[in-house]
Amino acid sequence: MASLFLGSLRSLSILVLAFHTYYSQASLENGDRIKSATFLSPKFVLGPGSVENRYYRNIDFPRGHIALKSFNAEVIDEAGNPVPLHETYLHHWVVARYYQRLDVADTDNNDELQVRQSDHLFAGNSGICQANVLRQYFGLGSETRRTATHVPDPYGIEIGNPAEIPAGYEERWLINVHAIDTRGAEDKLGCTECRCDLYNITVDEYGRPLRPDYKGGLYCCYDHTQCKVRPGFEGIRRSLYLRYTVKWIDWDSSIIPVKIFIFDVTDTGKRVNGSTGMDPTSGCQVEYEVEACSTTGVTSNGCIDVRKTSLTMPTGGDVIYGVAHQHTGGVGSTLYGEDGRVICTSVPTYGDGAEAGNEAGYIVGMSTCYPKPGSVKIANGENLILESKYSNAQKHTGVMGLFYILVADRTLKHTTSLASLVHVHESMEPSIQAWDIIVLLGLTITLGVAAAVHSWLKKGNADGYQPIRV
Repeated sequence: MASLFLGSLRSLSILVLAFHTYYSQASLENGDRIKSATFLSPKFVLGPGSVENRYYRNIDFPRGHIALKSFNAEVIDEAGNPVPLHETYLHHWVVARYYQRLDVADTDNNDELQVRQSDHLFAGNSGICQANVLRQYFGLGSETRRTATHVPDPYGIEIGNPAEIPAGYEERWLINVHAIDTRGAEDKLGCTECRCDLYNITVDEYGRPLRPDYKGGLYCCYDHTQCKVRPGFEGIRRSLYLRYTVKWIDWDSSIIPVKIFIFDVTDTGKRVNGSTGMDPTSGCQVEYEVEACSTTGVTSNGCIDVRKTSLTMPTGGDVIYGVAHQHTGGVGSTLYGEDGRVICTSVPTYGDGAEAGNEAGYIVGMSTCYPKPGSVKIANGENLILESKYSNAQKHTGVMGLFYILVADRTLKHTTSLASLVHVHESMEPSIQAWDIIVLLGLTITLGVAAAVHSWLKKGNADGYQPIRV
């Protein structure tokens, strides 16, 4: 029996070693599958107080039928050095997909693509605000350096599928960069919140008068506008770029596709004539104002402004990622299911230094949600509640309350095969959990074998047979 036990231990060691070797190889193979490329946006030039808000079409981007795994970006100077937010504030960047008709030139101007059957087709996300707003695949702001964007295995954002590209068109990408140079600014926060009085703006970029109660926001800090700088301040104009890194893998049948949904706390859900077009006076306004609690009165929440809206999810599935987008003053955002359960809560990280990625007083990151596959589900047609909270110890203009989620359109299937077991647990955090499961499984198998052999030995003795000894 002692020799049998020692043999079982040897078997266990071999089994565990085999699992460990296979697990390591699986990790290496998966790592080798991931491709990465870093690109630069077209150059833009900013001086103290100036604004860049342009759309660049047909940007460099991975091609082919692939699954996007992450997209990260930051503003750099000509030497490749990261530029801190207290010098150039990255209000936002967005990346969107479109189809360009091959026999029509893709003109480069500062107007966002219009959906015209004759030359362009916009390939937006899965909703729900896509009437000229929030149609992007990726988009962040000041939080870009410290916000996770990776899509966990075995999921991916599918692009480049030949079956989805209209005949005679080519898949292309555009990027919108909205950056504000605040060097020497009279009021840095006011410039980043696009206060109209600091920009001396009374009409929008198309020359239309602003409504009298509009105090600040995107309509006052469009391309080539100028925020007030301190008298006598001099600063050089400098060339900047948005440096972006894309990671992807080649598409195959093992990848589970995900859909991108973007919600807006200003969305009232009203549509024009039942279409996807939005009522210009309601729904998906993208930005809103937060009044100071000194003027509105302190509520039971203290000096915290709470904005909520109800949204209807067109199609459901498993939530595999979630993150909010807020501006300075934001204290967090939560997406709830219709039964009150928390789908995801995302809170900001504020910097406390001077270096890029840790700028004091600025949101430098947003927490993200990566639920265990299959643990957080949204039903088709479910009514969701989006809540966005801001400190209103002071007034804020042009703030945002957006929420991004990725939803898998089919459930991850669990099998008992070795390959699938390694694949599932490969992405578990911390990774030691996978090792524990493997060891436990190996021990269970070995003990089971030992028990079976012991039973067979007893049976053999009873029947008059003697076991073969080595």
